[in-house]
Amino acid sequence: MKFGVFDHLDRNDLPLAEYYEARLKIIESYDRFGFYGYHVAEHHATPLGLAPSPSVFLAAVAQRTTTLRFGPMVYALPLYHPIRMIEEICMLDQMSHGRFEMGFGRGSVGIELAYYGEDPKTAQEVYAESLELVLKGLTEPVLTFHGRFFDFDNVPMELTPLQKPYPPVWYGLHAPESAKRAAHKGLRVISLDSVPATRTSFDVFRASWREARCDTPLPLMGLGRFLVVADTDAEALALARRAYPRWHQSFTHLHRLHNFTASHPRPADFDGIAQVGQGVAGSPRTVAAFLREQLAATGSNYCVGQFAFGDLTLAETQRSIALFARDVMPELQDVATAAAV
Repeated sequence: MKFGVFDHLDRNDLPLAEYYEARLKIIESYDRFGFYGYHVAEHHATPLGLAPSPSVFLAAVAQRTTTLRFGPMVYALPLYHPIRMIEEICMLDQMSHGRFEMGFGRGSVGIELAYYGEDPKTAQEVYAESLELVLKGLTEPVLTFHGRFFDFDNVPMELTPLQKPYPPVWYGLHAPESAKRAAHKGLRVISLDSVPATRTSFDVFRASWREARCDTPLPLMGLGRFLVVADTDAEALALARRAYPRWHQSFTHLHRLHNFTASHPRPADFDGIAQVGQGVAGSPRTVAAFLREQLAATGSNYCVGQFAFGDLTLAETQRSIALFARDVMPELQDVATAAAV
């Protein structure tokens, strides 16, 4: 079992300069306590995402950590010129001595793409072509590509990634259809969905992986959950019930502003998110029992926590991470049901 982090960088009451410094100190804690990976979301024009340029933020992460692997979950590819994307990936992988891991998607909120003048209706097609182009550019010394959206002839690829052929690629799963595509492409995956939905997607993923790759060991298959750990259940619940509604306000900001429904809605309070099994707040024993059951039920081999959210303070978050690392991680080491690479 490996352990990682998913992070929205959602707004709290700190001034931005202090906010970024606090988040980097939290990420130093992940590094110090032996977490495998850190995955940051990309959002625009919303308090949900104060890292609208993941590459800029992750360049700081590269310099503040030593063993932690990190990357976007995900780059919204319709907002990037592919050649610029290739260059940023190469820089981050080299600057981190090969610790970069990359995730790509079409962008989960259409209005964010529209703010940039992009058409959400073509986002899937742009994403698919851009991904093909980016992976091609990471492996070839000269890039030639002729597609519907992009057209290049003999562009020198001066930069190369340290990891060969390129850093590991991640994908966020929300449906069995995408699970099948991800398996055939050899991607690592994370699900933030309920246990039944995640189990369905992961079952399809495993079957498709065996079909496409025979005996090749399964990759990391992550289960993401809101996590708050404190000395007692009551203390942890009080923190989560206070902080989560602030996160939810940020999560729904653009939906309320433009009067549309979230594609992956979340309950408005922490009791609701706990009831559907997408978060837990409690003592180390309570959190370990919750995660043990869910990880086993879904067949996940990568436990991904969202520890910093809403108005949780630096001290509260660091205490939660320390308790998780000391008392929860050792209890979950034997849960993984399949080897991961």
